[in-house]
Amino acid sequence: MKTQRILSNLQLELLKLYANNISALQLFEIKLMLGNYFAQKASDAMDDIWESQNLTEQTMIEWTNEHHRIKNCS
Repeated sequence: MKTQRILSNLQLELLKLYANNISALQLFEIKLMLGNYFAQKASDAMDDIWESQNLTEQTMIEWTNEHHRIKNCS
């Protein structure tokens, strides 16, 4: 029995792009743009969390000083 792999809309769009021969530099630049795009999305999501939970720099300092011990269940 064969399993079908369904490509996402992003994968399909990238396949169209990659059908063209581009230089190694252009490929690197595209990868960099994609990485920056998703990094910005993650940063925006974190900003939303900070705002919605009223987090501050002091909150982060307090969190770094907390001690969390994991109980060994063996």
